[in-house]
Amino acid sequence: MDFQQGLITTVHDYSLGNLDPKVFNRELGQRPTTLLIPCLMEEFHRPALALIRDTLSGLKGLNKLVIALSADCAEDVAHAEAFFTGMPFPVVVHWTNGPAVRDLLESMTDLGLEVTGPPGKGWAVWQGLGVACQDSEVVGLFDADIRTFGSSYPERMLRPLLDSSHGVAYVKAFYSRLSLETQALQGRATRLFVGPLLASLEQIFGPLPYLRYLQGFRYPLAGEFAFTTDLAMNLRIPSDWGLEVGLLSEVYRHVASSRIAQVDLGLFDHKHKGLGAQPNEGLQRMAGEILGTVLRGLMEHEGCVMSLDQLPTLEVLYRRVGEDRVRQFGLDSAINRLPYDRHSEELSVHRFANLLRPGLRRLMESPIAHQLPSWSRLRSCNPSLQADLGRAGQADRHKNHLTNLIQRPTRPSCRTPRKTPASLAA
Repeated sequence: MDFQQGLITTVHDYSLGNLDPKVFNRELGQRPTTLLIPCLMEEFHRPALALIRDTLSGLKGLNKLVIALSADCAEDVAHAEAFFTGMPFPVVVHWTNGPAVRDLLESMTDLGLEVTGPPGKGWAVWQGLGVACQDSEVVGLFDADIRTFGSSYPERMLRPLLDSSHGVAYVKAFYSRLSLETQALQGRATRLFVGPLLASLEQIFGPLPYLRYLQGFRYPLAGEFAFTTDLAMNLRIPSDWGLEVGLLSEVYRHVASSRIAQVDLGLFDHKHKGLGAQPNEGLQRMAGEILGTVLRGLMEHEGCVMSLDQLPTLEVLYRRVGEDRVRQFGLDSAINRLPYDRHSEELSVHRFANLLRPGLRRLMESPIAHQLPSWSRLRSCNPSLQADLGRAGQADRHKNHLTNLIQRPTRPSCRTPRKTPASLAA
């Protein structure tokens, strides 16, 4: 049995099924809680989002659900609003790239602030937090593509925050990433890149507190987390694929490790990203940006710089640790009777290793990351910005017949329908 604890308090799943929806709804009512889902329009044509919606419909004590939606037109937004009709709590579909939002954010350049992008999950999370934190004490974030979403996910992730006597300010999820179709291990960026990278950096720099902190998380790239709004309001939000690690760096800056917990959500599956044919594609691009975020965190928190002289050592160490992890995951898969392609896994390690040298050179050339400013800073510049953003995200949608739209349409009308891959429809 795994009941071990470490630097980060771990809430295990002991598989006893001790869930109580009635008690959880009562606990939700004790501390206003909002869920935030950053979302692309394409997710409305996959089964995962409908599963999430139907599961969340049981949370009668939820204060609000915010959908931070990137959409091409007002018809898309109306489709999204209709999709969530009938929920037992308010649902705010915030149009992140709508005309009114863009006009508002462009006006911030007069204050010397660049908050108009780049578009992506980080930008959506930043806007969603601005909307969600106005009337809540706790905010939880889930991705829109979780194919295994169940009632245990929000209950287990939010409950450590609902009782303030626990002293927890931030909760990070971890889970077993398995493919629903093949049962093979997923999560290559975590298993084969971040894990070996952190272990290699520890051998070079020693057990620095920041490295020990990152290694204390069982799934540092998990996109599911929750925090108190006073913490959320003070976090700078990274705007690239280093979002999850960058947020951990921000939490490290603001919160003692005793106020952080990680929660086991059990089996988990969502969309799988390919490795990519080029370094600027797929998981290779993600790994390259995560590398910059980790090394930048060492600069910021420990005053340590990875030099070009140390780079060969990192390359050798990373490849050795990565190959060791491939062997370990191979044994883990064999005993659990899971399919495992060792050759493909080792090729992934070699591809990731080839990202280290160009990644370090990019960091040396441009050490300052683009981060969206914290909402506490923005409020000091413009106290009404949060409320203005909320109103702007609700503008530009009710045109012509859209105000009469009350049914859930099967497709939005502003683009050519896409075919849903059979693997995602399963």
